[in-house]
Amino acid sequence: MKLTILGCSGSIPGPESPASGYLVESGGSRIVLDLGNGTLGALQRVADPFELDAVLFSHLHPDHCADFGALTVLRRYHPAPPYDTRQRRLPVFAPAEAPERFAALHATDEADRQQTDLSDVFDFVPMPQELRIGPFHVRPVPVAHVCPAWGFRITADDAVLAYTGDTGPCPALDELARDADVLLAEASWPHHPEAPDGLHLSGLQAAEAAVSSGARRLLLTHLQPWSDPHAIRAEAAAAFDGPVEVVEAGREYFV
Repeated sequence: MKLTILGCSGSIPGPESPASGYLVESGGSRIVLDLGNGTLGALQRVADPFELDAVLFSHLHPDHCADFGALTVLRRYHPAPPYDTRQRRLPVFAPAEAPERFAALHATDEADRQQTDLSDVFDFVPMPQELRIGPFHVRPVPVAHVCPAWGFRITADDAVLAYTGDTGPCPALDELARDADVLLAEASWPHHPEAPDGLHLSGLQAAEAAVSSGARRLLLTHLQPWSDPHAIRAEAAAAFDGPVEVVEAGREYFV
């Protein structure tokens, strides 16, 4: 599997990166995990958005889904799409309220929202227990956040990529990342005891999840622009013996 970081800035886009978005490729198939602010532009630099096989949303905070509005414009109004987007709708796996939330994002006012239906170009699917997309076997795992949220355990090419989405420490991380080849873990801030529960991981907590689950490699993402990446990586590396890296927008990683 090839993982391309479309964006990795936590909570808001940063000066060097869009918000959260990740392209995963295997055997000619492409899926995107989250599509936060600025990620559609980054996607267009590395792949044709019309050739995506599916988009999966871990949750519906704007830094993980805001560019769905831009994707809607592309699929609805591009003057020369490579196929009929109404005949070949893009599968979207997301929380159940996603169609209404995304319609509100697209609409110009309340009257427009009442009649906006994006299912003409998207096939919305409430988050299933598991799904198959080409070579990908994906198991969504509910995690601890301030809204309904999932991590994704993705298997392809005899390898496992685990993506936490946004989460605080929780037992589900062991299930999500058990023996994973790569754990792509949010690490929003340096560890501090006053951090709120059920919101985000620190670098230390991401490392503890990697240790507990037996993950082999730890990639840290979703660092907030005001957080120190060196400090977050250092506390993670002190707790986890395997390879640890803070991801960068535009880089590719192989699982």
